[in-house]
Amino acid sequence: MELRILQYFLMVAREENITRAAKQLNMTQPTLSRQLMQLEDELGKPLFIRGKRKIELTDEGVLLRRRAEEILSLVNKTEQEITQSEEEMVGQIMIGTGIFSSSQTFLSKVIEEFHEEYPLVKFDIYTGNADLIKERIDQGLVDIGFLLEPVDISKYNHMRIPLQEKWGVIAAKENKLAKKQVVEKDDLKDVPLFLTNREIIQSEISNWLKGNIPLNSAYSYNFASAILPFIQDNKGVAITIEGAYQVLNQDQICFIPFSPQLSTNTVLVWKKYTRLSPVINKFIKKSQEYLEKNRSLYEK
Repeated sequence: MELRILQYFLMVAREENITRAAKQLNMTQPTLSRQLMQLEDELGKPLFIRGKRKIELTDEGVLLRRRAEEILSLVNKTEQEITQSEEEMVGQIMIGTGIFSSSQTFLSKVIEEFHEEYPLVKFDIYTGNADLIKERIDQGLVDIGFLLEPVDISKYNHMRIPLQEKWGVIAAKENKLAKKQVVEKDDLKDVPLFLTNREIIQSEISNWLKGNIPLNSAYSYNFASAILPFIQDNKGVAITIEGAYQVLNQDQICFIPFSPQLSTNTVLVWKKYTRLSPVINKFIKKSQEYLEKNRSLYEK
């Protein structure tokens, strides 16, 4: 399977039309059609549902599209890392992060300072939970991750960010918990709960509860913004950090912190035993310098 053919496939998938895709690729429509049929023969699976005006992807085509995008992205990154010199300082940094209030402010400040010094470097921000970000780091699709602790970071080099992220619940304004200043353990009895599907976080919450309160956890999620409609409709409340709440609709929902307080830090991670590009090394160094320069502020 040639990279050139994957590029052809992605162009057709984007345009949903072979004639338009061929024009974009500066080739004839019959040549492109022949290349696509050869790709399908090679894989032994149909990749397209060919309509009169529009081409759609089969299930196999959807899978190939996702993998092809990852493969070509990794190829481009590899080329940049091999050919880049210390003097150039151009390229792209892929950063994976969750939605964290305090720590994303830290990230924003570091990027701002770095961009002032190296204006030709671009940033691509991927949003997901810690497990998804670690998976993409392992695949080479993310260079640096900001992960919410607790998290297993034994495979990575890391730098802890001394900023506390508060845990609590988000609830609709008409929910009974929305009238409270803080949420205590007993308040969660018999309340329909949305819990993160990360087992290590579930364990942390269980420790906070000390195992004494049975939870009505009928729902799980991997990203807080995905459950916004359910929270707005008052189908339950979600246990999450305050930072995740800030991207949601504050007119209809609110965040109530736990009491006693449950807080956690974030950690910046990157691959161990891997040759990093000059740009990535510079960004990590800038992050470390920024933290040292502002440590007294962050550790208050």
